[in-house]
Amino acid sequence: MRGATKVVLVALAAGALGVAASLLIGGPGPLLRTEPGQRLAQRLLQANAPPPPGGVAVAERGGQVPVFSVAALDGGQWVLPGDFAGRPLLVNVWASWCGPCIEEMPELDRYARAQAGAGTRVLGIALDDADAVRGFLERVPVSYPLAIDTPGNADAGVRLGNPRGVLPYSVLVSADGRVLKQRIGPFEHGEIEAWAQH
Repeated sequence: MRGATKVVLVALAAGALGVAASLLIGGPGPLLRTEPGQRLAQRLLQANAPPPPGGVAVAERGGQVPVFSVAALDGGQWVLPGDFAGRPLLVNVWASWCGPCIEEMPELDRYARAQAGAGTRVLGIALDDADAVRGFLERVPVSYPLAIDTPGNADAGVRLGNPRGVLPYSVLVSADGRVLKQRIGPFEHGEIEAWAQH
């Protein structure tokens, strides 16, 4: 028994050293591109996060997205998840001042165009000022719908499971409104299709 315990401890230590070496050599990017890395990052973000204000429900992986509304950039509002029921939805929380958000937007737009019709829909929610977003879109236009929310401890990102407000942040929601996946950080070219497999 003692020998087996020692082998397990050595294996765990070697694994931890491998992860540490990977982070030192390549930064967190390679780890964050894996599903286990994303789950670990999500747990770390939620650990000791300030609680949301009373009455604010927060989505969890596998659970239903709590009902909330966001202002559509072009007027009106959307209620999530109900207004998007019937097809999977990729929600991307971003801001016009966020460099990685800006870099991934052409990839999100490419994916949204490829999914048009019967595939996964894309919704961008900017935690930003509407005028700043409109100005940004004149330079970097996208075809998918956009919404605006006020940053804070009850914004759309928090409600979708991102209590620390790290951007960009994406959530894959099933056709019946459940959280399938959460992602911290930007998508690189060609990553969304594999990530959005459900």
